[in-house]
Amino acid sequence: MNPAVERPERLISDAPVDDSALPFAVEPLDVRGRLVRLGPALDAILARHAYPEPVSRLLAEAAVLTTMLGTALKARGRLQLQTRSDGPVHMLVVDFDAPDRLRAYAQFDSDRLAAQDDTSGAALLGRGHLALTIDHGDAASRWQGVVALDGQGLSAAAHHYFAQSEQIPTFVKLAVGELLTAEGRHWRAGGLMVQHLPSHPTRMADLDPGDAPAGFVADVADDNEPWNEALALAGTVGDDELVEPGLSGERLLYRLFHERGVKVFPAQGVRDQCRCTQEGVEAMLRGFSAGERAEMVNADGRIDVTCAFCSTLRVFDPADFA
Repeated sequence: MNPAVERPERLISDAPVDDSALPFAVEPLDVRGRLVRLGPALDAILARHAYPEPVSRLLAEAAVLTTMLGTALKARGRLQLQTRSDGPVHMLVVDFDAPDRLRAYAQFDSDRLAAQDDTSGAALLGRGHLALTIDHGDAASRWQGVVALDGQGLSAAAHHYFAQSEQIPTFVKLAVGELLTAEGRHWRAGGLMVQHLPSHPTRMADLDPGDAPAGFVADVADDNEPWNEALALAGTVGDDELVEPGLSGERLLYRLFHERGVKVFPAQGVRDQCRCTQEGVEAMLRGFSAGERAEMVNADGRIDVTCAFCSTLRVFDPADFA
């Protein structure tokens, strides 16, 4: 066998894999990215909370975006996405604990939501900010990036974040859908993130020196042809393709980038799991004063604590803290 002859690439897998992030690279275009598909894990999170449909859709988008970023963590740690805004959905919180644990919840105003005609993500969020926090377990390694929510959805906010905080040309597409089965309706979501490699930055347009004649329009065309081509190809992906349960991630990436060749890496699984524990909640309660705990006692003479993320109810006897 001639050692100079390369072995053919393996066949594309048509086996769909839910609850995973599939890293990939299109080397001729100097781009890398992640394809996220969420199914049963997302459905379990949203079914547990039973939010109104617009809230569930928005939280599903946030879960996909967080998974995209969280699965890229190089070491064990936590990535949290949190929004605070003046819209009907005034807070979203999604935690990704590396390597694979996902949890999420939302806070919203029921009356304002019922009166809201526009249920797009931009309208539900309104104005405020989105914060992304990476925590590796010690104060020295904690990092946070904040971008404004100025009447735009999560995809636009993600583009703003990458342009402002990481200065990496990035394309982000998020999609949410429902699968109808004999057992009922099930939530699904998907997302595609494509990034230009930092070692090949796009050329910025030259600034107008201020002495151009009236009516002169400077040439601000971006001559980075590989990135422009990558954007054009990624932009053809449809919402239905991102959430289609029968379409494998590898097949979708081949559809988008087969002309240039796409390399995929091992998929990273995602699961629905909260970090709260009986011991952890008890330790939190012990951190309050006796007077503060006394105010928590309900009519049944007990302290009830419900986790905002997983909705687990834990019951405590006040006498245990005496």
